[in-house]
Formats: sequence, C-alpha cells, structure tokens
Amino acid sequence: MKPDLATRTDALERAAAAGRGRLDRELADAARGVVDRARERGGLGPEHTVAALAGATGSGKSSVLNAVADAELAAPGIHRPTTSHALAAVWGEGADDLLDWLDVPRRHAMDPAPEPAAGTGGGLLRRVRPPAGISSGLVLLDLPDHDSVVVEHRVRAERLVERADLLVWVVDPQKYADAALHERYLRPLAGRSDVVVVALNQVDRLGRDEREAVLADLRRLVAADGLSGARVLPVSARTGEGVDALRSLLAEAARRREAATARLTADTRAVAARVVDACGQAPPAKAADRAEGPLVDALEEAAGVTTVVEAVRTSVRRDARLATGWPVTRWLSRLRKDPLQRLGLRSDQLRVPADRPDLARTSLPQTRPGVQAATGTAVRSYVDRVTAGAPDAWVLAARERASGAVDRLPDALDQAVVSTGLEAERRPRWWRLVGVLQWLLLAAAVVGLAWLGASALLSYFQLPPLLMPVLTLDLTGWGGGTFDVPWPTLLALGGVAAGLLLALLARWWGAWGARRRSRRVRRRLRESVLAVARTELREPVAEELAALETCRQAARTAAA
Repeated sequence: MKPDLATRTDALERAAAAGRGRLDRELADAARGVVDRARERGGLGPEHTVAALAGATGSGKSSVLNAVADAELAAPGIHRPTTSHALAAVWGEGADDLLDWLDVPRRHAMDPAPEPAAGTGGGLLRRVRPPAGISSGLVLLDLPDHDSVVVEHRVRAERLVERADLLVWVVDPQKYADAALHERYLRPLAGRSDVVVVALNQVDRLGRDEREAVLADLRRLVAADGLSGARVLPVSARTGEGVDALRSLLAEAARRREAATARLTADTRAVAARVVDACGQAPPAKAADRAEGPLVDALEEAAGVTTVVEAVRTSVRRDARLATGWPVTRWLSRLRKDPLQRLGLRSDQLRVPADRPDLARTSLPQTRPGVQAATGTAVRSYVDRVTAGAPDAWVLAARERASGAVDRLPDALDQAVVSTGLEAERRPRWWRLVGVLQWLLLAAAVVGLAWLGASALLSYFQLPPLLMPVLTLDLTGWGGGTFDVPWPTLLALGGVAAGLLLALLARWWGAWGARRRSRRVRRRLRESVLAVARTELREPVAEELAALETCRQAARTAAA
C-alpha cells in the first residue's frame, strides 16, 4: 500500500532531521521546503486547484489566460518585460488566504456577481463573468516571465512555480527548444508529468507540416526532460484553437481536486529520492563486530595491559614466596619491590573519595609516541571499516567524533585499569597452610639443632649426657643395612630438607597460580578496555550510522 501525502511528508521530515549537518545544504533545504509547503498548502484552500501559466518573454501567457478566461484580464503588450507581478483568475469563493500565501495581489473573481464597492471583496480587484466550462475551484495564475531581465520578476516566477499545483508551460515555436527552459525548469520537474502541461502557443503561425514537426520535436524534448507523460497541447490564443481543450483540462483538474496532492506527492518523492541517493549504500552487516577486535588489541597496548598483567603475575609470585618460602630465606623476596606497588595499583594506593572515583590514577608510563600513533591508526581503520560504503559526509562526521574520542582515551583507559579487579590483595588458603607448616618444620630443625648443641656442650664439659633416642632405619631391602639415626639429627636435617623441598614445591605451585590469576586479570582488563572502546568509539560511530539508516529508511518511505 502506497503511503499518503501526510505519511510521506512526516517521513521526509524525519529524514531531513536525521541528516541535519550531513546532507548537502541545498538538498536539506529542499527537503524542509517541500515539507513546509505540503503542510501550508494542506491548510489553505483545499477546494481550489492552483494552475500556473509559466513561460518565457513573448510566449503569450497573458493572451492564453485571457483566452481561457474569455475576458481581458491581462494586458499583453510589446514592451518587455510584460508581466512584473502574477495575476490570478479565481473561480469560486474562499481563495483569499491561499492567494495571500502565494503572494498574488492582482486577483479577478470569475463569477457573475456585480462588481463590489471599493475596498471590499476580500482582496479581489474585480469580478468577471466566467466562460462556460469552468464552474468553481480553479485559481489560474499568469506568472512573470521566467527569463525576465529583472531578477525580482524571475524570483517571483520561480517561487510560484514551486507552489503551483498544476503547471502549464506556454512555449512558442521560436523558443520551445530553449536550453534554459529545459535545463533549469522542466528537467527539475522530472517525475511530475501528471501535473505538467506544455502548451505550444501561436500554432496558427505554422503550416500543417511545420506544426506536426514542431509538436513531435517538442514531445521528444519533454520526454527527454523526464516528463514523458506530460500533455502537449497545440494552442492559439489569437484564433482560439486548442483553448477549449486547455480549458477542459483545467476544469477537470479543478473538479477532481487531485492536482495539489499529486504535485506535493511528486515533489516529496523527488526530493526523497535524492536523499536516498545521498545516503548511499548501507555499510556491511556485522562490520563493527569484525572491526572491534583489532581496535581493542591496539587499545590494550595503549592501556599497558601487557605491563599490568606481567606485574600481576610477578606480584603474585613474590607474595607467594613471602607466604610459603623457607622462613630463613624468604626475606630476600622483600628486597624486590612489588611491581603492582610500583605501578600504583595496590588498593592502599588507590584510596579516593567514594564520590570521585575519577581521581584515581595509576603510575603507568605515558603512552609512547609509537603506541599512540598505532592507536590513532587503529581508530581510523575501525571507522573506515565500519563506515565502508557510507557517504563521505557521514564518514567525515564519524571520523570527527572518533578523533575527539582519541584525546579522551588515555584517561579513559587509565580509569579502566584502575577500576578492574586485579586480585592484588587475594591470599589463597593454601598459602597460610604452607606457611604454618614451614614454621613448624623450621621449629623442628631448630629443636634438633638445639638438642644436638646442648648434647655437644654437655659432652665438652663432661657432664652427664642428654637422653639421645635413636630411630633405627632398616634398609636391607634396598641393598643396605640398618642405621641408627638420633632423633635430634633427624629433626635438624629433616626440618631443613623438608622446609627447602616444601619451598620448592610451593614456588612451583605459586607460579602456576600466578599464571592463572594473570590470565583472569587479562580477561577482565580486556573487558574493561572493550567497554571503553564501545563507549568512546563504537557507540558514537554507531549513532552516526543509526542516523544514516534512519535517514535512508525514512527517505525510502517518502519516495515509495
């Protein structure tokens, strides 16, 4: 089902609004102008059809008006320009507001009523008895010459050509092929053949063969202008030939009251079709999804994600050694500064007011020029891939918004890193368990050494020896014999050996846990960087493309 005029104008208005600042200024003005005219015309004289006689100097517009009205309303003359202001012949009452909108001061009421007193009559200058054929509902305009040497006259003519419901172009045998007429006036009306009539005036000056040749050539030119369905009528205002046919055509248009809607619909469709062309092709589907990965990779590099992830891994290994290493040597790990602390990513370094989380900052190094350049390249590449096929104006708008985001990216990425949970304070339970066990083993070694030392001291002073229980080890099954190992020696050596072995196992296990945590942190950081990419780049670019799609779809509705 074809949309009605109201639907078309609403759609064209949406298209113009969506394309504001993106569509060519002349095209945007044309779209808004059509919408305004449609709404203004719809509320003015819906029972009247405005037919305009337009043409060049000397084509005989005024004579045709007089012939159709069967009255001397316009005064043809030999002085040029002949018509400076439009003149209206009005059939029926109630056209005053419409004529005011058209800005036509010279008006003639075509009815049999007596001439009104001065100053009355709703602005109509005089009343004239109408000819047979046209009963009511017609406003026939005689326009100024479109090729007048006076610019003001041409402007008035062009304004009324835009606002008329039905256009009757009056041409003559000498100037019917004038390039200015076809290129400037008829071709822009392409697609509006239902509301365009071309009247070849002064045919009485041509012989039969000449007439047919000129009419055939005129029809060819009109068709080449995109008006193949426009009616071409031979007319002679002097002899009256073809005047009845023209009058009947105007009367039928007034009776049907469809010309205004047809003209505005055609104007709306024509401008909407231009908007559709200006919107170009829709960018490839899923282009943003495909282009997002490389963009996030570049932003990760700019945010220092690799540095942070490595710092998390190193920091976890350091904390694990401090918690699970051999107590005698674990203090050596404290000599190495915590990499997360060096980057300002420990929780105690990020304490800021709850209402101002944006004040938190890391100590990550400023983005290197090479990385910054790579980031800018990645942003431009993203925009180019996402907007592939879009019109240049929309691509430039998307690039402008993206370039503005590039300046905000360093702070946004730094905030993303700060707000990401790095698990810097997390302590696995096994750390505490191993730590307690390490101290127990160290205590056993200390007890054994103290026992051995005390026994040696007593022996030195030839005092009674301490009780020295032994543990008998039977290794005959392993090819050895039996051995007696004193418990103090077993405690000392076993505590040290077990502590060192447990430290080595804990170091391996801690390194594995550090890798796991660093992978989790990398995923979280990528999600944070992805959120920045979507907020700062993808969403603004998507807004531009959404506006483009709105413009395209609304224009298609208006042009349907």
